Amino acid sequence: MRLLPKKLENPALTYYVITGGLGVGKTTLLNELSSRGFKTVPEDARRIIKEQMKIGGDGLPWENKALYAQLMFDASLASYQRVAREMTSHIVFFDRGILDTICYMEMENIPVSEELNKRTKGNPYAQKVFILPPWEEIYELDNERKQTWEEAVYTFDKMKHTYLHYGYEVVEVPKDTIENRGRFISDIVISNLL
Repeated sequence: MRLLPKKLENPALTYYVITGGLGVGKTTLLNELSSRGFKTVPEDARRIIKEQMKIGGDGLPWENKALYAQLMFDASLASYQRVAREMTSHIVFFDRGILDTICYMEMENIPVSEELNKRTKGNPYAQKVFILPPWEEIYELDNERKQTWEEAVYTFDKMKHTYLHYGYEVVEVPKDTIENRGRFISDIVISNLL
């Protein structure tokens, strides 16, 4: 478990987002970072989709996009706030951040209210956001992932733009072995603490 130096005043500065389009290896990378002793927070989207499918709900990206976006926003915010309460002395990696939902809403032409913007800005992450580029060789569709390859590339571009627009520094993680990707990220994070 990676603990922070006691002098760090704002623990949110060590809440790192791993983002990108679908099927680029985010979950696998989070598992690698967890094996290196870092705290990780799983993606909410897959859980929401599974729950909605199980109950016959329409809060699905292919059914009711606005409801799905609201469920995602609420879940992302709840995950962030849970971490803020429970893990104030750890480096934490999130599989997607609150801004991923804002990006989704913009992509689907769902209005983003001033209230959602305010809540997003009031729950910041570390300045550096790690984005995984589209990688066709590892991209696969499944029951919860229905985006085409072209949509996955478009999502990557929009995610990058969204985080830059909100003032984050976007660091592209190279296409490489999972071990090297994990090392790339952990080296940057550790160097930021020094």
